Amino acid sequence: MIVRSVVKPSAYADSVALMLVQREVRELPGVQEAGAVMGTDANKELLRDAGLLTPEVEAAGPNDLILVVRADSEQAATAALERAQALLTQPRRAAEGEYRPRTVGAAARMLEGATLALVSVPGRFAAGVAREALDAGLHVMVFSDNVPLDAEISLKQAAAARGLLLMGPDCGTAILGGAALGFANRVRRGTVGIVGAAGTGIQQVASLVHQGGAGISHALGTGSRDLHRDVGGLTARAALAALAADPRTEVIVLISKPPSPDVASALLGLARTLSKPVVVAFLGASVADGGPLRGARTLEDAARLAVRLATGRDPRWPQWEALPAQEAARLAPTQKYVRGLYSGGTLCYEALILLERYVGPVWSNTPLDPDRALESGTRSREHTVVDMGADEFTVGRLHPMLDQSLRIQRMLREADDPEVAVLLLDVVLGYGAHPDPARELAPAIRQARERARAAGRWLPVVVSVCGTEDDPQDYQAQVSALLDAGAIVQATNAQAARLAGLIAHAAGSSGRERVAAEVPAAGEAGGLPDVSRVRALLDRPVRVVNVGLQMFARSLQDQGVPVVDVDWQPPAGGDRRLLDLLDKLNA
Repeated sequence: MIVRSVVKPSAYADSVALMLVQREVRELPGVQEAGAVMGTDANKELLRDAGLLTPEVEAAGPNDLILVVRADSEQAATAALERAQALLTQPRRAAEGEYRPRTVGAAARMLEGATLALVSVPGRFAAGVAREALDAGLHVMVFSDNVPLDAEISLKQAAAARGLLLMGPDCGTAILGGAALGFANRVRRGTVGIVGAAGTGIQQVASLVHQGGAGISHALGTGSRDLHRDVGGLTARAALAALAADPRTEVIVLISKPPSPDVASALLGLARTLSKPVVVAFLGASVADGGPLRGARTLEDAARLAVRLATGRDPRWPQWEALPAQEAARLAPTQKYVRGLYSGGTLCYEALILLERYVGPVWSNTPLDPDRALESGTRSREHTVVDMGADEFTVGRLHPMLDQSLRIQRMLREADDPEVAVLLLDVVLGYGAHPDPARELAPAIRQARERARAAGRWLPVVVSVCGTEDDPQDYQAQVSALLDAGAIVQATNAQAARLAGLIAHAAGSSGRERVAAEVPAAGEAGGLPDVSRVRALLDRPVRVVNVGLQMFARSLQDQGVPVVDVDWQPPAGGDRRLLDLLDKLNA
């Protein structure tokens, strides 16, 4: 066995390109394992677990590109690294006869009537691209994470001054007039509008509203930090005002983790002035009913209330029977703990809240309590739920909703732990996501359970599936594949988290009822922002300039949305030292 590596200092590579390189190199003759990642601490820990950490890799910095292989021979390792480097230097090819402009401005001129830019470049460059889009008069959705907070504030203030909507950074999901942007599900049009600081939170509510017989007018993402005190909910305010003025929208759902108290007070004050009912789900916090406001404790509750308000009927969702006590009775005496491995950040947070009722404190890389923060997100302890889409896992690497390799690797490691009583997973379907997640996940679930069985242990694997029967992945086919692999499938994340908690509780864990955070009373609403340009965005079909991941452009094209894909390359070739110099010159 030979392990060889190449480290390319201050090198840029698209995360999709890295995933494709890694997959192709793994298939080469004589190659046992391969990695193509940026040199972050989390990535290096994962390489260590895979037996791929060389001294050269260990010394790499977070802005360095790592190529590493484990092979049967020196010759195979050398050939694999040469192939990896060749693949990374191949230019991205456009379709035959297709011209791809180099700038956002050129793309906006090329696409007559362009309305929005979808930005998914690495976080360091996203603010500059978003500003270019605002200067071109476009609304913006910034999918990219790892964008500095001060850059977000500046961008949102600039957008507000122009009357434009800036969704993000870290805005994973939006639905505009039926068009799904980023990660979003295919749902029927209807009268429920969503404002969400949470991508998978929007997806869960939108999917359940669809399954419950209602539909979505628009879903507007704000980005995960919009309700932070320093940002002030600038996008949320504009989105609420736009949906309030939208004639298609009759019910509004507002979703977030608990906001900053003063921002929560201002948003609730604004919501109370609206003439439409507003369902508020500040996860982990209690919002009192009153006037147009309806409080919801979970995403499932929010969807149920929205459907009831929109249709007058109580929704019905799929049910798959599971018996917690029966599952717990088959566990070995050593098995005590829940291990949750999530691709959705909001679903992870909701699971943490619900699990504590049954098992007590839970460790996480995004904990409810700071003193329950994991030392490293790559290492579990006791009850643990990990957001594998958090920044530490996605620098130079695809989101786990697109590439499940890290989660599968982690799941198999957890299955070998004799103290693990139940594995908890989410599967999120929709446009932009993995085309067939069950095809990869089901064999791994089967393998995890077989490995536990070989060690004399029973291992329940509880999986929630977020999606609809109209999603490209085929909801029922995904559920069937997971059931065939032995998973216990649940229709909502709340149901899955409760079931996992009940199994562990029946096995001896003791929970605690978390006191819901107090949300301040509604404050002064302030004047409604001018949303005439946002209304115009909602009133006509969206036309998109895509900057970054080409898969998002293809997803939009599959939906019949006009889109121009920018042939974007980072300034200075992504070289960190040259970029630092340019920043100093422009300061």
